[in-house]
Amino acid sequence: MTSLPALPSGRKLGLVIDLDICVGCHACAVSCKEWNAGGHSAPLTDFDPYGSDATGVWFNRIHSFEAGEGADARAIHFPKSCLHCETPDCVTVCPTGASYKRAEDGIVLVNADICIGCKLCAWACPYGAREFDADDGVMKKCTLCIDRIYNENLEEVDRVPACVSVCPVGARHFGDLGDSNSPVSQLVASRGGYDLMPELGYRPVNKYLPPRPRKTEPGCTGAPAALAPTEDDFNGAGLLLRWMDRLLSR
Repeated sequence: MTSLPALPSGRKLGLVIDLDICVGCHACAVSCKEWNAGGHSAPLTDFDPYGSDATGVWFNRIHSFEAGEGADARAIHFPKSCLHCETPDCVTVCPTGASYKRAEDGIVLVNADICIGCKLCAWACPYGAREFDADDGVMKKCTLCIDRIYNENLEEVDRVPACVSVCPVGARHFGDLGDSNSPVSQLVASRGGYDLMPELGYRPVNKYLPPRPRKTEPGCTGAPAALAPTEDDFNGAGLLLRWMDRLLSR
């Protein structure tokens, strides 16, 4: 069986995902698929991609749920990929050492050259983050795009995972969660970020930011009360402003 790093550096690269603003557009999943079609884990195979029984290898998947009841109900879009756990059973059950955790940054990877496709790691992962590539006969998974984040030929702003680089609403963040002063760690602390299924004890590095409470007070963005007509809307000033708004919006 495979051992975890005896002397980890303390650096923990990972993702922070804001469930409050994720819109479930799947841009992260598509960008991940596109980037990893070549490079470290390539290829990511598809079977009958345009048919009625399309299957394939995806490192990032988005699950959508209806949460709450009545007026408090809302759709929650939940992206999920490998969480790069601190104590991952997917590593310790591997009989060949193909699945391993890097000491220098905490990223969990698979060495396809020695993977025998036994699927023990997939059975051990409670998050369903392992993908078996039937064409290659090996297990594959999210790599945090190590071929991007350490690529000195890219501009520094581009040295982030592909999923982070394309998120249109800024719901995905990347950084060192082992550094309490890093922007991602401060974001987790300020927003009450949490682990996925912490009761299992795997200590995921990736964190989720919970949805904020629904805004109901007048003046809050998105609050129904803010849309209610005010007294000014019925006097001359309100009519003038609405006319100017229509004129400038053309």
